[in-house]
Amino acid sequence: MAAGECLSRNRILVVDVDPVIRSGICSFLLAHGQLVAEAPNAREAQLQVQKFHPDAVILDFSLPNGDALELLQRLKRMEFGFPVIALLGQGSADVAVRAIQNGAEQLLTKPVELNLLHAVLLRALASQRHSNQALSAVSRVKRECIDPFLGTSTAIRRIQDLARRVTDSGSPILLQGETGSGKGVLANWIHCNGPRVDQPFLDLNCAGLSRELLESELFGHEKGAFTSALNTKLGLLEVANRGTVFLDEVGDIDPQIQPKLLKVLEDRVFRRVGDVRDRSVDIRLISATHRELLDLVRQQKFRSDLYFRVNIVPLRVPPLRERVEDIPILAQYFLDRLAHDCGRGEMTLEKSGMDALQQYSWPGNIRELRNVLERAVLLTERNRLTVHQLQLQGSTLTVQPEFAGVGTLKQMECAYINHVMQDEGGCVERAARRLGIARSSLYNKLKPRRNILASASVDHGEPEA
Repeated sequence: MAAGECLSRNRILVVDVDPVIRSGICSFLLAHGQLVAEAPNAREAQLQVQKFHPDAVILDFSLPNGDALELLQRLKRMEFGFPVIALLGQGSADVAVRAIQNGAEQLLTKPVELNLLHAVLLRALASQRHSNQALSAVSRVKRECIDPFLGTSTAIRRIQDLARRVTDSGSPILLQGETGSGKGVLANWIHCNGPRVDQPFLDLNCAGLSRELLESELFGHEKGAFTSALNTKLGLLEVANRGTVFLDEVGDIDPQIQPKLLKVLEDRVFRRVGDVRDRSVDIRLISATHRELLDLVRQQKFRSDLYFRVNIVPLRVPPLRERVEDIPILAQYFLDRLAHDCGRGEMTLEKSGMDALQQYSWPGNIRELRNVLERAVLLTERNRLTVHQLQLQGSTLTVQPEFAGVGTLKQMECAYINHVMQDEGGCVERAARRLGIARSSLYNKLKPRRNILASASVDHGEPEA
């Protein structure tokens, strides 16, 4: 596959009543690196749109009962939409006019030449991508700016103070922190509260991107720069001119791209792929990484001069385990948003659930916290969540404070077993796995458990298990 064809694997839906033609188009597109789905009629096409989420649709206008025109109207009403290539029979002038009036990007007459169809398709996709980038830039500026400083911990107050000091500056910012700790939310907040708020905010995750893809996404390319460059493509830097560019996982940028990014920061110029002239650009760069860039510099995987340019203002975003006291505030914030999105009433957490959240290690940080709560809200009809609905896999909950110092060692062991059994909803297999013992051993320990816990509850006022 040529460099240009690696830019993305487009998802193409082929709607044609003729199975031979439909199969031929799908096979051709598959051979050219596209992802395809097919439908023989309008009803199946609508189902495929919902499941497959195509980037473009090839639509046969010979569908029976005038279904093609109605389907086209439905497709064009969808958010952002996607290009539709209409295939028409011979002598269908009136149909062609209606297709154009209802939003078909291109018209081709059957029998269609497949190479021509592919070229027209790629050109329509490129044009749609440019339109989407412009719309995305506008919508991101207008979207709600989430507060990244929810909480009262010393760690979050410290970064809030630092962020406010540098918001009005145009200097590059480097956000360092673990995956899921909220670096993207902070970058958006800095943009929304800075002097470029009325300009675009565009982001790009650099992790795992090939050199060709990253270069084209950042700098754009000229028509004819490579095999499938059938049109000029504006890069992210050009679209975000006068605004903010957020590069997540900046440490993964290919070494061959790094000097080009350095030139943008130092000279405010860049060059499209396949172009021979420099273009001026005015952006504020916010970078983020969960890696230690200095280690990459020592390994010669990241240029030292680029490191010093992106690291003018370093901000460390604390992991969730360093701000445990903020978890109740964050949890309730997410529950309120989830309840609103799901059309539910007020959602709250029982004390056992909140205790579990504060004792969990949160390797995925705030992103994991939100995912845990979203899963719990979706899978239960209750508006008051317990620890069982949270399903904290592999959690390392400590003995509850009420069990600390309860009688003998044997009594404490049984009290903890009782706590784990309750936490796991009475499932012996899960409890044994969490306790690190065989299931048969747990069964043996459960036999005398009630008598021992009963004794402990008499002495310390604890309810019987």
